[in-house]
Amino acid sequence: MSLNDTLTQINNDSSALPSSGEIKLSDGETEEQEQEQEQSEEQIQYHSPVPKKEPWYKKLSGVPLNTRPASPYTLNPPIDSDGLSWPSLGARERLESNVNEVDSREQRIASAVKTILTELGEDPDREGLLETPERYARAMLFFTKGYEENIKDVIKRAVFEEDHDEMVIVKDIEIYSLCEHHLVPFFGKCHIAYIPNKKVLGLSKLARLAEMYSRRFQVQERLTKQIAIALSEILQPRGVAVVIEATHMCMVSRGVQKSGAKTTTSCMLGCFRSHQKTREEFLTLLGRN
Repeated sequence: MSLNDTLTQINNDSSALPSSGEIKLSDGETEEQEQEQEQSEEQIQYHSPVPKKEPWYKKLSGVPLNTRPASPYTLNPPIDSDGLSWPSLGARERLESNVNEVDSREQRIASAVKTILTELGEDPDREGLLETPERYARAMLFFTKGYEENIKDVIKRAVFEEDHDEMVIVKDIEIYSLCEHHLVPFFGKCHIAYIPNKKVLGLSKLARLAEMYSRRFQVQERLTKQIAIALSEILQPRGVAVVIEATHMCMVSRGVQKSGAKTTTSCMLGCFRSHQKTREEFLTLLGRN
């Protein structure tokens, strides 16, 4: 083949080729399409992440509690100024009741107790039970008197400015409460500690806080947390620790019937949560280390 024939053949072959931007690939796609696909994949791969929702425990208050994330199934009611941190409408009505409403409530409870006695096979009109419904009504109102109290009235003016920055502990506070699952008592000891941040609380008020929250229908886990968070919001201290050890009659006199069983719960906030040495100092002073 002559040189001219060869050049003519090359020109014919090159004219049959696609333009540089449309070179055919083995998979049938053009280079331009492949570039568009790569850009699309890069956009998908490097898109901005969806903003995370703020954890529920950061919404409790402006106080940095430094608490580690809890299970989403953990109920953590906020504390309000009335101390009705696990409220029902009836609880607020009871807090605001006058004398006549209190008497009427007692009569309604007594009437309900009389019905219960009858359904259990007893005679509520026999001598031994004749005044039992009224006694029981008064007892239940006393057992749950925490619904009639609020943080403001309990604390009053017992918050003092003070530069003390060492641990404050009140141990062995007796508590009596009612299990909300079976309406039977649980009782034991409450230990409260905090490290002040320019403010201290009258010592008796720690016991009164524990009394207010325990004199309600409770579960021990929530009771422990309520005392700790309330104290944290009142004083805004460097840290709060609460430990409760209790015997539950629903485990002793019924169910598994284990008379020696005790339940211990704790709530550590602030430096008690974030600093192991602070937590260990508290537990040592408590006699638990």
